[in-house]
Amino acid sequence: MTDALTHTQLWRWRLAIFAIFTSSGLSIATWASRVPAIKVTLGVDNVQVGLMLLGAGIASVIGLSSGQLVLARFGARRGMLVAIFVFAISVLVVGVGTDAVQSFPLVALGLVLFGLGNGSVDIMMNVEGAALEKESGRTLLPLFHGFFSLGTVLGAGTGFFMSLWGVNVLVHTSIILVLLVSTGLVAIANVPARAIALDAPPHESKPHWRERLHLAMAAWREPRTYVIGIVMLGMSFAEGGANDWLTLAVVDGHDGTPAMGAAALAVLSSAMTAVRMFGGPLVDRFGRVATLRVFAATGATGMLLFILAPSIPLMFVGAALWGAGVALAFPIGMSAAADDPAKAAARVSAVATIGYVAFLGGPPLLGLISEGIGILNTLYILVALVVLSGFASGGVKPLAGTSVGRGRA
Repeated sequence: MTDALTHTQLWRWRLAIFAIFTSSGLSIATWASRVPAIKVTLGVDNVQVGLMLLGAGIASVIGLSSGQLVLARFGARRGMLVAIFVFAISVLVVGVGTDAVQSFPLVALGLVLFGLGNGSVDIMMNVEGAALEKESGRTLLPLFHGFFSLGTVLGAGTGFFMSLWGVNVLVHTSIILVLLVSTGLVAIANVPARAIALDAPPHESKPHWRERLHLAMAAWREPRTYVIGIVMLGMSFAEGGANDWLTLAVVDGHDGTPAMGAAALAVLSSAMTAVRMFGGPLVDRFGRVATLRVFAATGATGMLLFILAPSIPLMFVGAALWGAGVALAFPIGMSAAADDPAKAAARVSAVATIGYVAFLGGPPLLGLISEGIGILNTLYILVALVVLSGFASGGVKPLAGTSVGRGRA
C-alpha cells in the first residue's frame, strides 16, 4: 500500500467488510434454515436434498476457482459487487422455485447461482480482511468471521420466526434480496482501492492481469498452502455440515419440529459468533496453535453430545459447543496464509479455496451417506475430521518475523 488512509477511511473500510461478511452469512442461513420447508413443499427426500447441495457445492468450487481469476483481472472491489448481486438473486430464485412454481430444478438452479456468487465473494472478502489485518498488526480475521457468523445468526433467527409464523419461503427470500443488494451497494462504495487486494489506486499503474494471475497461482506450488489447508479442512467440513444438516438432524434424528431445528442452528451460530468476536485477543494471547487445539477438543465433545444427547436441552448444549469448537479454524488459517504481506492475496486465495471446498462441497456427501446409516450416525465422520484438524494444528504456526498470532509468554 502506498497511500495512507485516514482514521475515518480505515473505519469505513472495516465496517464495509464487516457488512459483506455479514451478508454472506445471512444468505447461507436464509435458505439453510428453510430446508425442512423446502423439502416438504417440493416433496423430496434426503438424497434429492443432497443432490441440490451437491450442485451448490460444485458451483461453489467453480466460484472459488474463478474468484482468483476475477480478483486478478478486476480486483476485489468490482469483483465483490458482482458476486454479491449474483448470490442475492439466487436467494430469490430458491424462493420462487419453492413456492411460486414448486420446481425442484429451479431451486437447484438457485443453489447453483448461490454457489457461484458466494464462492467467489468468499475469496475476495477474505483477501480484504487479511489486508486490514496487516494494516492494524492485530489478529482481526476471527472478528470478521464473527460477523459472518452474526449473519448466520440473523438468518437462522429470521428463519425460525418465519417458520413459526407460517411465512412462505418466497416472501422470506424476497425480503432478504432487498437487504443484500442495498447492503452490498453501500459497502462497496466504502472499500478503498488497495494494491494488496489487487486494486491499484486510480493514479497508479498496476502489473498486467496475467502477471497478477501468475502470482496468484504460484501459491498452489507451496507446501505450506496444503499444510494450512489440512488444518482448515476438517473444521470447515464440520461447519458446513452444521449449516446444511443440523436442522434436519434435529427433525429426523431427535424428532424435533422444523422451528426447533432452526432454533438449534441459531444456537450453534450464536456460539460461533461469540467465539469469533472475542477470538482475536485469545489468539494474540495464547498463539494460534494452542488456541486451535483447545477449541478442536471443544468441538469434538460438543458434536458427540449433540449426537448422543438423551434430551433436547443437552442437544442444544452440544450444538453450542459444536459451534464454539469450529469457530476459529477458518479465520486463523486465513491469518496464517497472510503472514507474508507481499504474497498475502495469493496465499489467502489458495487456502480459502481449500477451506471452502470442504465447507460447501463436503456436506452433500453427508446426505448420500445418511440415507444408508442415518443422519446422526453420519455426523461421526465430522467428529473424526475435527480431531484430525486438532492434531494438525501445528501447521498454522506463524512464520519467522511474524508477530500476529504468535502469542505472548
